[in-house]
Amino acid sequence: MDRENTYLEQLNESQREAVLYDGGPSLVVAGAGSGKTRVLTYKVAHLLQQGMPPYHILALTFTNKAAREMKNRIASLTGDNMAQHLWMGTFHSIFYRILRYEAEQIGYRSDFTIYDTSDSKSLIKSIIKEMQLDDKVYHPGMVQNRISNAKNALMTSRSYAQNREMIEHDQHVGIPLFREIYQRYQNRCFQAGAMDFDELLLQTNILFRDHPDVLAKYRDKFRYVLVDEYQDTNFAQHLIVTRLCELSRRIFVVGDDAQSIYSFRGANLDNMLRFKDQYPDCRIFKLEQNYRSTQNIVNAANSLIVNNKGQIPKTVFSENEPGQRINIYSSYSDYEEGYLVASRIMEMCMGENGNFSDFAILYRTNAQSRILEDALRKRNIAYKVYGSQSFYQRKEIKDIIAYCRVVVNPHDEEAMKRIINYPARGIGETTIKKILAATTQHQASIWVVLCDPHRYNVLLNDATVKKIEKFCNMIKTFIENNRMLSARDMAESIVRDSGMATVIVQDGTVEGLSRQENLQEFLKAVAEFCALRNEEGSNEVKLADFLMEVSLMTDQDNDKEENTDKVTLMTVHSAKGLEFNNVFIVGLEENLFPSQMALDSPMALEEERRLLYVAITRAMKYCAITYARSRFRNGKINACEPSRFLSDMDDRFLLWDEERANIRKRPDNLSVGWGAPSYRGLSPVPERKNPLIPLSDTYEKTEHKQVDSLDGLHTGDTVYHSRFGEGEITALEDIEGAGWAFVNFKHLGQKKLLLKYAKLTIVKKASV
Repeated sequence: MDRENTYLEQLNESQREAVLYDGGPSLVVAGAGSGKTRVLTYKVAHLLQQGMPPYHILALTFTNKAAREMKNRIASLTGDNMAQHLWMGTFHSIFYRILRYEAEQIGYRSDFTIYDTSDSKSLIKSIIKEMQLDDKVYHPGMVQNRISNAKNALMTSRSYAQNREMIEHDQHVGIPLFREIYQRYQNRCFQAGAMDFDELLLQTNILFRDHPDVLAKYRDKFRYVLVDEYQDTNFAQHLIVTRLCELSRRIFVVGDDAQSIYSFRGANLDNMLRFKDQYPDCRIFKLEQNYRSTQNIVNAANSLIVNNKGQIPKTVFSENEPGQRINIYSSYSDYEEGYLVASRIMEMCMGENGNFSDFAILYRTNAQSRILEDALRKRNIAYKVYGSQSFYQRKEIKDIIAYCRVVVNPHDEEAMKRIINYPARGIGETTIKKILAATTQHQASIWVVLCDPHRYNVLLNDATVKKIEKFCNMIKTFIENNRMLSARDMAESIVRDSGMATVIVQDGTVEGLSRQENLQEFLKAVAEFCALRNEEGSNEVKLADFLMEVSLMTDQDNDKEENTDKVTLMTVHSAKGLEFNNVFIVGLEENLFPSQMALDSPMALEEERRLLYVAITRAMKYCAITYARSRFRNGKINACEPSRFLSDMDDRFLLWDEERANIRKRPDNLSVGWGAPSYRGLSPVPERKNPLIPLSDTYEKTEHKQVDSLDGLHTGDTVYHSRFGEGEITALEDIEGAGWAFVNFKHLGQKKLLLKYAKLTIVKKASV
């Protein structure tokens, strides 16, 4: 009891009420930075303290990283290893585990493998090619997204093909054969003994729907269900949770409707907004104290999100220091915007002896990162782009994982295609096409056909048949050894005996050495996984167990935490759940943030506003928002208008730069009021005619003459450049008949510009 009182004292009154309540369904509406993960963690710890066995508790999260952190925290609170026996993990990992136990009920083998996004897209590409369809009409990414949406709506390929509304829609938009692609895709996955991520949820729903005895077993097993980030659940996830809790009604969900930003993945905010309708007797708890951010940051975010209609009313507040108002910076172009942000970061680090790792730059689209990266590099500011290629997406790692997948499940078509001729063993593309054609014709898996190509009428010469036979014998040996060896020993055997190690070691290039290091790191990862599982009490850790772990990793799980001093660059979507001392949110312009695709839909526009709310509330101490008045897109400079969201926020919590105050004072050809600049009379320089010339460029070798005025410009004039913004002319020169201006720009420093191309416009004449 003393231990219980100790951890309950660490909660505020609202958090404590939610943790202690046990009268039925609970909805915890948690504002940003209000400790929702803490409440979920302490709720589980409290249930354990009250005597509930850990194996009767199901806790669902959206990242493995979050589940691990919560388990560790629960273990520290309860003081024993009970946390290791909790059913706690992501929706996909938990239901993958259930499906492995119950696979035969739905016609699968328990050793089915998982297709990640790239495997799925690869199979779709193959099907489109086999059907001789135009991949510009049936774009693989579009097809993949439609299949995902169908599965999240619990539509199998069969039910999709029987849905008149969907068929008519497909005909209307010019993709009448989508249903056949979906049918082939689902059949091929089944033949390969594989499921993609969406299939895991679809098949779990089918399992519970068609097998009442199985559903009853898991209802009895999971006597308390807790769900994190409930606003991000889709229809399939919501239905599974509903079925499990239908009788016990012991459900505890936590979420923030103001942070629902994943509708493109199928997330349905109504799951949270209508929770009270589904459970009329539910108790609603509101966590409204923000422990993360300053008062000004919280108030500015509140003044933004209050404009949304679809929300559960709450008043988030902070008792931290008032802090600075949110800085709003304007720039003439996206180019200047990048340098403005880089300069501000450098100034803050130097002035406050801060670290680069205290800073994050958030943007709406990945494409925005290039200019920001360039600006940071030129300021010698170290940075990392969050979401870049993860360890498990590197070629050599995907190769070895494909081998592991085939050993566990030789019917896995995508994995088999990847390794059948790697390392090269003379089984070429033509042979593989013949094999795949036979699998389609005879509705057989690729492994079955490979083991007996003559039976399936695959016309191959004797030499090729021998090569295939040798390959199959190697895989059969691996499969046999896998029954006896641990995951660690089996992985080492595959690396060694497949020939991968030999090929990579023979590559003496820098890239080859890097691949060797990556393979060693992979074997280390398997060894660490086995050691950890052994510590948790598992005597036999098999290759299938390790594959389950790596196959279900999320983006955040893949991102290794580095103890290096670097600025973080990421999309706002990727930033959810994270926090930084200082945050710059860039590109607050109409058609960018909010996205142009959201402007015709009130619901989509509200999600864009929630996205900005998420961005602002990542900041702990300092937040700045920037927008550009022109942005280079599709090969030309386009005028931009400040985002409507800027006017949504209360000016009391914002600190505008001089742009807003002086906007009407500029020459007519630079600006038109608060709207976008018209740039009349300006001819922006195409990228291929970059007017920037290095200061050292043949300067001493050419005849040059310094002058006080040139082409109507004078030393001391304040001028405007369409990419670099405002600056002051520090010198003018005539070099062999060509006019040059040295201009000290506000954020970029001094540039030497050829007047023929620079097209400078005078903003303010030098005082005489």
